[in-house]
Amino acid sequence: MHEMLVKANAIREQIVADRRCLHGMPEVGVYTPRTAAYVKKRLGEMGICHRDCGVHKPEDREKMVFAGYPDAPAATGVVGLIGRGGPCILLRADMDGLPMEETTGLDFAAEGRAAHMCGHDAHAAMLLGAARILKDMEEQLPGTVKLMFQPGEEMGYGSRTMVEDGLLEDPGVDAAMALHVGPQLEVGKLNYSPGVASGAMATFIVSIQGKGGHSSEPQKTVDPVNIATQVCSALNLLIPREVDPEAFATLTVGALNGGRASNIIPDTAEIMVSFRTLSPEAYDHLIERVPEILDHYIKAWRGTYSVRVLKTPSTVCDPGFSAEIVPFAAQVLGAENVRPVPPMKGAEDFGHVTRHVPGFYAFLGAGAPEGHPLHNPNMVLDESALPLGSALLANCAVEWLKSRAQR
Repeated sequence: MHEMLVKANAIREQIVADRRCLHGMPEVGVYTPRTAAYVKKRLGEMGICHRDCGVHKPEDREKMVFAGYPDAPAATGVVGLIGRGGPCILLRADMDGLPMEETTGLDFAAEGRAAHMCGHDAHAAMLLGAARILKDMEEQLPGTVKLMFQPGEEMGYGSRTMVEDGLLEDPGVDAAMALHVGPQLEVGKLNYSPGVASGAMATFIVSIQGKGGHSSEPQKTVDPVNIATQVCSALNLLIPREVDPEAFATLTVGALNGGRASNIIPDTAEIMVSFRTLSPEAYDHLIERVPEILDHYIKAWRGTYSVRVLKTPSTVCDPGFSAEIVPFAAQVLGAENVRPVPPMKGAEDFGHVTRHVPGFYAFLGAGAPEGHPLHNPNMVLDESALPLGSALLANCAVEWLKSRAQR
């Protein structure tokens, strides 16, 4: 058994206890005060220097309230530091839950309208476990490990609130790593995607202002519902006519709201549209073209509008950094259990970090193929995966720092 796994198994009860405690108090969005307080308490008990990190811009706060999420007065990220000087590697765990009810029946199941059905409780617990291991060997570290506990991953921008608050500075981060548990992946397996690892996503919330009136006198009105339908039709032509057919890209108008009666032309209408793609070229093209179509079609029919845009870039596994990290992961799990796979099409906001520094992102098995998937109210994790995650994070950090020190 690898040395790091021995260390992780020695604190297995604490890792599991952390996970279960966090599991029972899920919080949604970038404002997770109880979760952040728990993390800070645990870091303090370990003697790890830490600080609050995250700035919630007024425009982001307004967008999320408008989209129907609870108000978030602040971003409650936490950053810890272990070691000093030399190169710096960042280890990331997200810690927010989902706005849904849990139906697992577990003794420590969450109650209410929030739940940890994406495993972020496990991510935070595994990083706390890795922090304990790394703190115990701090004097031997040839550099610095920065611990990133982030809120708001499910919002698509929680990590950005921390980047904008100096996450990657003082000390400067040279590389970053993140793990995500996989409830339908066998325990002990590690899947990663070389290059683009997750889909990029952008959401446009468009409020169209027209001029209401009686349906018998449409010439006296500016019909926002008619404008909205024209916009939707035009947007749905973008991918089949302007994106390479070999690129994965989808565009969905998920909401079109306007009017309440057949004989009234309303004043306003609203559409919500989002696209996802694995192609950086398609992402850049669509980010430019969607606003152009909105502007031209709405103005062509004499309407005015406002638009709120939420963007999450692709997470990228840097080829060079990945080539360094994979062997260190294999030391813990065995080379036969670490494998490259195609990228996931869902979004992952670790991309806000990998835009700035080389990154590595992987799924750690924490279940079985027949298990319930992520975001399912019955999703259950195999807790034997937790010490594996802690050992994996700690070993990759230590060995990478050693390899850099030897250069």
